[in-house]
Amino acid sequence: MAPQGKVYRGSVKDFPGFDANQDAEALYNAMKGFGSDKEAILDLITSRSNKQRVEICQAYKSLYGKDLIADLKYELTGKFERLIVSLMRPPPYSDAKEIKDAIAGIGTDEKCLIEILASRTNQEIHNLVAAYKDAYERDLEADIVGDTSGHFKKMLIVLLQGAREEDDVVSEDLVEQDAKDLLEAGELKWGTDEAQFIYILGRRSKQHLRLVFDEYLKISGKPIERSIRAELSGDFEKLMLAVVKCVRSTAEYFAERLYKAMKGLGTRDNTLIRIMVSRSEIDMLDIREVFRTKYEKSLYNMIKEDTSGEYKKALLKLCGGDDDAAGEFFPEAAQVAYRMWELSAVAKVELRGTVQPAGSFNDDGDAQVLRKAMKGLGTDEGAIIDVLTQRSNAQRQQILKAYKAHYGRDLMADLKSELSGSLAKLILGLMLTPAQYDAKQLRKAVEGAGTDESVLIEIMATRNNREIAAINEAYQEAYHKRLEDDLSSDTSGHFKRILVSLALGNRDEGPENLTQAHEDAKKLADVSSNESSDSLETRFLSILCTRSYPHLRRVFQEFIKMTNHDVEHAIRKRMSGDVRDAFLAIVRSVKNKPAFFADKLYKSMKGAGTDERTLTRIMISRSEIDLLNIRGEFIDLFDKSLHHMIEKDTSGDYRKALLALCGGED
Repeated sequence: MAPQGKVYRGSVKDFPGFDANQDAEALYNAMKGFGSDKEAILDLITSRSNKQRVEICQAYKSLYGKDLIADLKYELTGKFERLIVSLMRPPPYSDAKEIKDAIAGIGTDEKCLIEILASRTNQEIHNLVAAYKDAYERDLEADIVGDTSGHFKKMLIVLLQGAREEDDVVSEDLVEQDAKDLLEAGELKWGTDEAQFIYILGRRSKQHLRLVFDEYLKISGKPIERSIRAELSGDFEKLMLAVVKCVRSTAEYFAERLYKAMKGLGTRDNTLIRIMVSRSEIDMLDIREVFRTKYEKSLYNMIKEDTSGEYKKALLKLCGGDDDAAGEFFPEAAQVAYRMWELSAVAKVELRGTVQPAGSFNDDGDAQVLRKAMKGLGTDEGAIIDVLTQRSNAQRQQILKAYKAHYGRDLMADLKSELSGSLAKLILGLMLTPAQYDAKQLRKAVEGAGTDESVLIEIMATRNNREIAAINEAYQEAYHKRLEDDLSSDTSGHFKRILVSLALGNRDEGPENLTQAHEDAKKLADVSSNESSDSLETRFLSILCTRSYPHLRRVFQEFIKMTNHDVEHAIRKRMSGDVRDAFLAIVRSVKNKPAFFADKLYKSMKGAGTDERTLTRIMISRSEIDLLNIRGEFIDLFDKSLHHMIEKDTSGDYRKALLALCGGED
């Protein structure tokens, strides 16, 4: 079933000892009389390949003079019927039916059109066009032209030709030229030359485009996806992003589509059925692996949690296995994660903040602007925001001194009396040094009734040795107590030991040690697999809280090689509560600190209500370190910009100040 020389990656295979007449008889008996044996129907149909199902249809008609698909439609109902009937159609006819449904009637299902036309090979497109003509006696291109418009329509028509280059021999000169043409068509042009995007993304081979995307990143400093989001819009933007995702990895594209079909309230059953049917004999194993690696749970388990009845059983049969079960997380999936860590181990990411020192800075002039903004009746919040969000922290400290020298007044006290609410917290936070601000947040987290463990984890798990030392000093100076003592008295058990270890600021800062990394990974793997081990947390603490970041990246890589699991999986499986959350925060910080903060920012604003404390804390603390990187991760992870989400989720002067710190729309 796989092409010559390729390993078959579908989950459904030819059934051994297949007999079309015997299967036709079994299905006839399952539907004969009152009611139908749904279990027998799903067991048989999901365990036969599509080619075998077509033969069963023919045998059924020969034996009984009836149409099997018509009988199945009559006997079954709902989502289960749609799934079983879809499995009975040859793939091109199944795609043709999906597209016909997408453009029939009022409105168009653009997501369905995008998914099918962006992901199919040239041959699959040609087969689809022929099947559409055969089934509906209509021209697919004419129907799409009549139902869509603009650049979206043009790109769909280009894809519908099935004329993408398939030559794996790539010209370096053409790669450089295409990357340059895309940059000039978008980022460097007033307006956007959409035709250039359509021509290059619609015609070039996948191998060529992967190299173009690498070159584009090199010359523009941003991934092609970010430029597409900035330059294009609407369905055209979504289509081009889908094309890019399929060029990079078709399996990852479908894993993401499946995840989005099931996450949150409600299930997008049409999408779920379409993908599970269409990929079951192509790359379902690849999709499962990517899904397990990317979302840290198996596709099987997500289907199991999100569906029910015979529909669920049939989907699980198509899925073909649970990658969370012991020994089921494929070596191929582990290799995906392994390669990710291989890249991570050598990658040198330049961290960039959004707030830079102001040019031609004049501390005395700024002090005068601030005094004027707070003098007399009313307060000019806009002027205060404009000054303080556009100065570096070092410059703000100079403004504090200049204000005192010029007016004999305490700027912090004046700001506190003139501002209120969320804006006051944000502006006053900006006026503290980073160490003073972190110390204050930690103090708030431990004082009074109850402890805010999430704040302790966020700060202690993400700061480097130099930052921890400065926090300790600031804490002692402000509260005349040792941070370590307050952490010890306010927490307990393994969680306390983790925080105390981190508070020492003694993390090794050297490069990776391959021999030691292998030993460390083995220690973690051994305690993770020993169900009765009482030294689990101690072993993790001794490694995760003391080794350098480069070394830990190598440890995580070796751990995957030994266990076929990411270290996060072991932590989730064996630990709970604050200990689990603290270790996960350390691991994610080591893996990709900007992504860790992007996730926290997203969670602070999604759903009902906004967690302004978290939002304020991260925007202040990361504005001069890596907020630009966080913005990039945010849009990559959540398909929306941080700027847009802040704009939608906050209001007034608080929003204005946050957007100034954010530094721009992506």
